[in-house]
Amino acid sequence: MKALTRRVFITTASAAVFIAAFGNRLFAEEKSAKQPNILFLVADDLRWNSTGFGGDPLVQTPNLDRLGAAGVIFNRAAVTTSICMASRASMLTGQWLSRMGGARVTPQTWKDTWPAQLRAAGYYGGHIGKIHVSGQSASGYDFWAGRNGPYHWLKGNGAEGGGIHSIQKDTDEALRFLDKRPKDKPFFLQVAYTVPHAEDHDPKQYLPMPQEDALYAARAVPVPETVAPEYWLRLPPFFREARNESRARWTKRFDTPEKYQEMVKNYYRLISGMDRSIGTILEALRAGGVSDNTVVVFIGDKWLLPREHGLADKWYAYEESLRVPLLIYDPRLPAEGRGKRCDNWVLNVDIAPTFCAMAGVKAPAAMQGCDITPLLHGQTPAAWRTDFLYQFKWYSEVIPASEAVCSKDWKYIRWVGHRTEELFDLRNNPLETRDLSKDPAHAADLARLRARCDELKREVGGSTLQDLTNMPYGVKEKISDATGESQVVSNGRLWRRVECSTRLKSTSDDLLVDNYEGSYVVDGVLMGYKSLISNEEQIFKRCARF
Repeated sequence: MKALTRRVFITTASAAVFIAAFGNRLFAEEKSAKQPNILFLVADDLRWNSTGFGGDPLVQTPNLDRLGAAGVIFNRAAVTTSICMASRASMLTGQWLSRMGGARVTPQTWKDTWPAQLRAAGYYGGHIGKIHVSGQSASGYDFWAGRNGPYHWLKGNGAEGGGIHSIQKDTDEALRFLDKRPKDKPFFLQVAYTVPHAEDHDPKQYLPMPQEDALYAARAVPVPETVAPEYWLRLPPFFREARNESRARWTKRFDTPEKYQEMVKNYYRLISGMDRSIGTILEALRAGGVSDNTVVVFIGDKWLLPREHGLADKWYAYEESLRVPLLIYDPRLPAEGRGKRCDNWVLNVDIAPTFCAMAGVKAPAAMQGCDITPLLHGQTPAAWRTDFLYQFKWYSEVIPASEAVCSKDWKYIRWVGHRTEELFDLRNNPLETRDLSKDPAHAADLARLRARCDELKREVGGSTLQDLTNMPYGVKEKISDATGESQVVSNGRLWRRVECSTRLKSTSDDLLVDNYEGSYVVDGVLMGYKSLISNEEQIFKRCARF
C-alpha cells in the first residue's frame, strides 16, 4: 500500500477513478462469499436532500453522487429519534430509544452491537470522529479516534491560528487506519463526521475549511415555501407560549434573509468539504487494492430544518426532521442492480442487522431493525414495513416530547406533554401545513392512527416516553455513600454529584452531557458527577467556558 500519511485531499476526479476501477466488475461465486470490508460514513445534521444525489440544485457532492450512481439510493430513509445521541445509539444497537432507555450501551449490552458482533466474527474494527453514545469507547474497537467536543476547528482559531479542522482530522485518521490495519483480516471503519452540524457556541455557526470558501459565493440559496410567518403561526400554540429551543436557534441563524444566505452557504461548504474527504478515503481504498471488496454505506444521523415552519434544527416528527440521506455502494452487485433507487421505508435501526448480514453473522435477538440487503437486490420482503413509530424526549419541554406514526401517505403526531395531536394527509399536503386532527371529515383517520400509534408502541416495547428520565442518556444505577449523598455507578466507576456554578446561556444539547459523564441540568445550572476514584475535577472546571 502507498504511504497514507499525507495531509492533503485529492481532487474529486480521484473518486471517478475509484468507481471506474471496479464500477462494472462482476464477482465470481467464491469472491461473493468473502466477508466484505465495510466503510460506514455518517454525516451530522445533513438534510436528506442536501446532496447532489438527493436533488439539491446548488450543493456540490461529486464523490457521493458517483457512489450513488453506482449503488442504491434509499429515497425514504428515516430515523426513529431525531437527535445525535439517540440516532447513533440506534445505529449501534438496532433498537428504538424506548427499548434502550437512553442513548447508551453498557458492558452487558455492548456484545449485542454490530461492532462487537463483527469483531467476534474476525473483523478488525475502527471508529473515528463523533461518539455521543454513553458507554461507547475505545475498549470496543481495535482502532479508536473517537471524540466529542468542537464540531469544526479542533485546535487553534482557524487555519491561521494553527488549527486543524474536523474534516481534515477525520480524513487523516481514516488514512492512518487503512495504513495500520492487518492485511489478513476483513475490516470495518466508521467515520463519524461532525459536519455539517453547527458549532452552536460560535456566532458564525458554520465554519468551513478554506478550500471551500469560494464555493456558492455568486449563487443564491433557494428559500423554502414554509419560511413565511404564517407557517410558524400554524404550529400548535405551545410552540409560542413558552421558550422553544428550535425557535431560539432559528432566531440565531435564519431570522433575516441575509443571515439565511450566509448560514446555508457555509452549511453547504461544510458538506462539500466532507465530500472531498470521502473522495480521499475512496482513493486510499483503491490504492490499497481493497476497493473491490469494500461496501460503502453513507447515512445522515438526522435531518435539519433551516427556516421551515419558523424553526431550526431537528427533534420533531416533521418530514424535514426525520428523513435522512442513505446510499449503499456494494461492488459485488451485478451491473443491472446499480444506479437504482428504493422507495421502501428504511430506518437507522436497520443499520446494525444489515451489517451483521453483510458479515455473515446472525443478528442478535435484541436488534429490532431489519436486514435491508434484500432491498439492495431489488427484492422487497412480503412483511416489509409500511409505517413506523417515531419517538423523542428531552430533559425538558424546551424541546417538546413527541411520538408519531409515519407512513408515505399519513402522519399522526402526539405531543405527549401537551395533550395535543396533529394529523397530516401527506398525499395532498406533503409540506405538513394543514393539521386535520380537528376536522370532522377525518375523524376516522384520526381514530385509526391513534390506535396504530398505540399498537406500534406495544410492538417496539420498552419504557413509555413519560417513564424515560435523564434524557438523552437515561437512568444510571444510583447508590448512596455514608453521608447519603447522591452517587452513581457509570462505566464501572463511582461518581458523586457536584455543581458547576456557571449559569448556562442556552439549553443547547451540546452544553449538556456530551462531554461530562453523567452530567445534567437543574434549573439552568450544569450538574455533574465527580469521580471518587480518579478525582477528575478538571472535567468540571471546563464548565466555566460556558
